[in-house]
Amino acid sequence: MKEKFKIALAQIGCKRADKKENLKKIENFVEKAKNQSADLIVFPELSLTGYVVRDQIYELAETIPGPSTQVIEKIAEKTQTYIVFGMPELSEKTQATIYNTAVLVGPKGYIGKYRKMYLPTHSVFEEKRYFRPGYQAVAFDTEIGKIGLIICYDIFFPEVSRLTRLKGAQLIVCISASPAVRKTFFEILTAARAIENTAFLAYVNLVGIENGLQFWGGSRLIAPNGKVLVKAKYDEEDLVMCDVNYSDIKPIETFVPTLKDLRPELFDALKKSAENI
Repeated sequence: MKEKFKIALAQIGCKRADKKENLKKIENFVEKAKNQSADLIVFPELSLTGYVVRDQIYELAETIPGPSTQVIEKIAEKTQTYIVFGMPELSEKTQATIYNTAVLVGPKGYIGKYRKMYLPTHSVFEEKRYFRPGYQAVAFDTEIGKIGLIICYDIFFPEVSRLTRLKGAQLIVCISASPAVRKTFFEILTAARAIENTAFLAYVNLVGIENGLQFWGGSRLIAPNGKVLVKAKYDEEDLVMCDVNYSDIKPIETFVPTLKDLRPELFDALKKSAENI
């Protein structure tokens, strides 16, 4: 496993409901990142289709692996990179059960997926109308370390990142489609999740306007001590690069040993209290 590697945050805008065009853009950004020696390139939530597609989601969703996943696998193989992207996943067991999913592929093909656990259905959001929630935290072994995946609203719930970290993730990747009104929340929460889990956190947000909804960008890589190592522009497409050095984790974890100091016996009390809100 590499102790140090280069990550690229590919902050893109999507063409709504046009998988072909979005796949072209993904390939273009991967090639640009590879030319700058990137090992891992991360794209936003639902970057295959765009976020605001409403009932078209039923026609756009695919199984994983599936046609679009295979296209990105070929891109990863050609460039010898790892790629994270978001897409609507169609269940293999039913005809209309869909998940909001993050996918990880690598130089040797498909690695794994994560289904978004928390689906916002308030304000401008209506995800529960279309998606079924996921139930499992994930962390995948790769040659560039153990990588965990979460999606957007999941970051508001510390237990998701905690479970991901406890599965061994050294880097937590959060792909997102956050509108501008949530900017302050995400800037605070991304740093908090990195600090409390002593892990690197890569946040990659959508940018542009979809059906009147403005996405603010602001993608960033955060160190285990909460320091912003690199940040993308606000409100426009961008591609930013930064090194991830896992040797930085140990001194920070020694100084603030949040994982060592966990109190698992409190989790049962938390569960009981949450059941009676």
